[in-house]
Amino acid sequence: MDKSKYGKYVIPKGITHPEPYPTMEWIGDLDYKTNMTFMITRVLEPCKMEEVPHCHDFDMYLHFISSDFEHMEELFAEIIIGLGEEQELHTITSPTSVYIPAGMYHCPLIFKRVDKPLVIFHTNIASKYVKKEGGVIKS
Repeated sequence: MDKSKYGKYVIPKGITHPEPYPTMEWIGDLDYKTNMTFMITRVLEPCKMEEVPHCHDFDMYLHFISSDFEHMEELFAEIIIGLGEEQELHTITSPTSVYIPAGMYHCPLIFKRVDKPLVIFHTNIASKYVKKEGGVIKS
C-alpha cells in the first residue's frame, strides 16, 4: 500500500474475472470507499452475455465502444439489448451509451456479430454490483 498522502487515490488493477469475458473491476466500497463502481469487459466473439432480464437498485450506464482506436467512430458489431419489463429490443451498431435507471429491467444482452473486439464500460452509481432477477437479489 502506498504510504504517500494521495497514493490511496491511485488504484491499479489487473483482470479480476478472466472467464468467460475478461473483466477489470473497480468496486466502490472496496477500492474507492464511494458509491461508484466500474467494470470494463472485453468481447471478442458473438455471445449471449446476459439472457435473464434483471434490474438494480441503482442507476447504471453501459458504454459500448470499439477497441480499434484508429476507428473509434465504428463499433464493428451488432448488439441486441432488451429494455423494460416488456423487453423492448434495441439494436446497437455504433458506439453507444445506454442509461438504465434504477429499477428498470434490462436484458437479454446478445452480441449477435463481433467483427473486431469491443469493450463495454459498466458505470454503476453504487458501492457494489448487485442484481435482482425476478425479485431475487444476486450479488
